[in-house]
Amino acid sequence: TILIKIIGIIIIPLAIFLFLKETNQLGLSVPKAIEQTAGAILGLIPEGLYLLTSVALAVSVIRLAKQRTLVHDLKCIESLARVNVLCVDKTGTITENEMEVAEVINLSSVSLPVIEEMLCDFAGNQSPDNATMKALKARFGRETFKHATGLLSFSSATKYSAVTIGNETYMLGAPEILLRDEYAKYREEIEFQTQKGFRVLLFGVSRGALQPLALIMLTNNIRKEAPKTFEYFANQGVAIKVISGDNAFTAADAARRAGIKNADKYVDATTLDTSKKIFAAVEEYTVFGRVTPEQKRRIIKALKKKGNTVAMTGDGVNDVLALKEADCSVAMASGSDVACQVSNLVLLDSNFAAMPKVVAEGRRVINNIERTAALFLVKNMFSMLLALISLYAIFSYPISPAQLSFVSTFTIGLPSFILALQPNTGIAKGKFLRNVLYRAIPAAVTNIFVVVGVLLFAYAFEIPEAEMSTTATLLVAVVGIVMLIRVCKPFNLLRIIICAAVTILCVTAAILLNSLFSLAPLSMGCWLIFAVFAMLVYPLMDIISKGLDSTKFGIEKLWEKILGWFNREKDEEL
Repeated sequence: TILIKIIGIIIIPLAIFLFLKETNQLGLSVPKAIEQTAGAILGLIPEGLYLLTSVALAVSVIRLAKQRTLVHDLKCIESLARVNVLCVDKTGTITENEMEVAEVINLSSVSLPVIEEMLCDFAGNQSPDNATMKALKARFGRETFKHATGLLSFSSATKYSAVTIGNETYMLGAPEILLRDEYAKYREEIEFQTQKGFRVLLFGVSRGALQPLALIMLTNNIRKEAPKTFEYFANQGVAIKVISGDNAFTAADAARRAGIKNADKYVDATTLDTSKKIFAAVEEYTVFGRVTPEQKRRIIKALKKKGNTVAMTGDGVNDVLALKEADCSVAMASGSDVACQVSNLVLLDSNFAAMPKVVAEGRRVINNIERTAALFLVKNMFSMLLALISLYAIFSYPISPAQLSFVSTFTIGLPSFILALQPNTGIAKGKFLRNVLYRAIPAAVTNIFVVVGVLLFAYAFEIPEAEMSTTATLLVAVVGIVMLIRVCKPFNLLRIIICAAVTILCVTAAILLNSLFSLAPLSMGCWLIFAVFAMLVYPLMDIISKGLDSTKFGIEKLWEKILGWFNREKDEEL
């Protein structure tokens, strides 16, 4: 989009100035001036790049659909390819969605059967809208129960739910939230059960003050495919952050059993009460427990501010803020409708094990588009520079539209569409446009060198314009072939075939279709000029590439300053 905007602004005034220069200064006829100007202007337009990108993204959407993944936003595919931090919830991602009540520990003088009766009344009045409540209903649900006069559904913000029956209010939630100052009295038992891997909830009754009745131990198994999935991300250099509403130790234990690296680094998010603490914590910790929906969003934002590309997986209403904040959001179809609607991708089978294939697909399409876009940009940059030189030089634009079509068809169009669909699972790094420019600059500068060199030879030795133009076109084709060879590295059998086929097609078309592409027969002198410059192409491109690499850090710093100047934003609170 940026490229099209820049070209759209430049192309009209440049065309006018070129036409006036061709007619007024060089004295060309209007038809000839139009032809020469059209050659320059057509070279500025990346006519196949939009089609290539659209086709590659469409194919990617189809491939993701075959993997039972629904794409809501095409732009997320690029973000997906660059993800280096993946934030996940515990339940439904690391562990199975379904939970079950493992044990009930009595904390009071009230008998366990009476407590279970209270739990039946509590569960009967609550809706089974989360895994915890489904587990309680499975264990304590019955057809007859006392109906509530007041009801508070579970909220990720409050961490508890409540049911009022008569003058009693039954409460179920996180022990540290409900017990408050009394938590120390039960800490040893709660932490002992937590260390066994249980999710521990406190059940109590309030008659003005809360009376703890029992601890309820819930368990859910680690997904069978989770360790293998997280191992894949570890090997790919993607950091995992577990953001859970559960107790931090419980979430850390699940993360450890799932094979997540640094799972022992966990923190209770209730202690992260400032933006500064959150900003420091995202660097230090892997597992975040007792996280509120707003904190999830702030954690994602802090990770992004540190320069990461962040993906978030979630399935509940409490994940919506974080899903909207993430660079790429992935929802489970079994989750809430709201989570599915705001997410960029939806896993229709709600299977986190599909994520490696989803990420690999994003990397394939973006890496290949980035690789092949450089082929298009070589022509655009070369045409731009040559057009600007033509404005101030004594010669007209040397390459006609037909000759430009010869170069574009065989060295850009045909190979780019094949390369765009090849496997490519390396992590996408850096900015798209910047990476493409780095790839394209050596070939574009080399094109300018050889074409201007041919023009100087032509004027020095009075070579006919048709032969000069043909020699320049053939040299641009040689540069295109060398650029294609560089783009195809590392080679495989298909890429070797592509490079060989393009070379054969160029030679064949130059011989058999020379009139179609306005290629004139060359004299011995022109062939010698062609041979000399052709031998210089590869070493010159190599020298320019090494020069760019040596100054890359400084250029990137300058680039960041320029972007910062154009995109000045006030720092926001996390």
